[in-house]
Amino acid sequence: MSREQEILEQLKTIIDPDLGKDIVTLGFVKDLEISEAGDVRFNLELTTPACPVKEEFRTSCSEALAKLSWVSSVAVNMTAAAGRPGVAQAGGGLAKVKHIIGVASCKGGVGKSTVAVNLAFTLAGMDAAVGIFDADIYGPSLPTMVGADFEGLYQHENQIMPVETNGVKLMSFGYASANTGGGPAIMRGPMVTQVINQLLTGTGWGELDYLVIDMPPGTGDIQLTISQLVSMTAAIMVTTPQQISFVDVVKGIEMFDKVNIPTVAVIENMSYFECAQCGTRHELFGAGAMKQLVNQFGIANSFAIPLDADVSRLSDSGQPVVLAEPESVVTSIYREVAAATVREISKIVFGGESKPEVAFEPDQGILFTTGDGASAFIAPAVLRRNCRCANCINEMTGARTLKDEDVSDDIRPETIRSMGNYAVNVEWSDGHTSIYPYAMLEQLV
Repeated sequence: MSREQEILEQLKTIIDPDLGKDIVTLGFVKDLEISEAGDVRFNLELTTPACPVKEEFRTSCSEALAKLSWVSSVAVNMTAAAGRPGVAQAGGGLAKVKHIIGVASCKGGVGKSTVAVNLAFTLAGMDAAVGIFDADIYGPSLPTMVGADFEGLYQHENQIMPVETNGVKLMSFGYASANTGGGPAIMRGPMVTQVINQLLTGTGWGELDYLVIDMPPGTGDIQLTISQLVSMTAAIMVTTPQQISFVDVVKGIEMFDKVNIPTVAVIENMSYFECAQCGTRHELFGAGAMKQLVNQFGIANSFAIPLDADVSRLSDSGQPVVLAEPESVVTSIYREVAAATVREISKIVFGGESKPEVAFEPDQGILFTTGDGASAFIAPAVLRRNCRCANCINEMTGARTLKDEDVSDDIRPETIRSMGNYAVNVEWSDGHTSIYPYAMLEQLV
């Protein structure tokens, strides 16, 4: 075996935790050089420069190659892959943008813009090239929440140049209206969508790893226009503990699913308040909504962000908390959110483990096949009786309201379709519609 083969065999022991394959098979190892003296150098081309486990990869490579007696030194240069075919946005200023992340709430006042801004700056702190687009024409908040040197927008080579600060590129109608005196946006829907189109696709974003879109509240024309205008990679839903916010977030998840945009994380903002003097945690707005979202839709990543007066104060003064207070509890949670987001996007784009499959076979039942090929049947009536929707389960107490005798033993699924990355949607012969997380189906079989 040649020295190169020995190196590659050792590196095959290192598995990407998200994609489920070794780094050699994934093609991460590039430009391998081996000197006569046993000095080994190579590039490790990861799926994103913001990879949260890149230092672990570097350490694992050094430790694996140290087991070869002839290796005297190891130098690993961390790089990131260029955009894959079909990932880069087509045409205009988005041509070199790899991934677009929509941050939505479908309800105002839940802190969605705060989340979008701090997520963008956290990703930038992870070595990614990042932009943020404020899509709220009627109430743009980006100019207030991010203090940036701004002397007016200008064009270069037929593209609007974004405002830039701390390595993040910014665009908002608030900047455009400042050029004309800063008056309110008084316009009808078609004109609003035209303005969004011009600002989003007409801005010279350049090469970005991630563009974060701060979506306006609601599930109407503007949201659908943005979803159809650009190829959004993933969505993050922001909610608060109140029941009314939970209802709107469900609408948002279902809207994104209809346009094939997977929701990869749920953030419950203002989830609790922790007293600085006694350390007691107070759930000021109730509890249980986020857990219900996770149970109903099977979303793997959920985060509770506390109510913190400093976040509001800093946002009002144009300072993202992740920059102003890098050691705070809130900042550490945003790091977790960013890490989970980039890992989920890598799975979506670069293909991790296969999703489970669900199909109905009339003579045997509902066939559930896991990502690794294992399969088992579930009786349709059993699955229907385990529905966790608001009509079948009390959303706040978790108590079952659906009785077994309410479901006929000969019930059948009319349609079964995948819903995002984590769940399946079933329309039943009794007219009911259910959503089942894959994790729940695994428990049933």
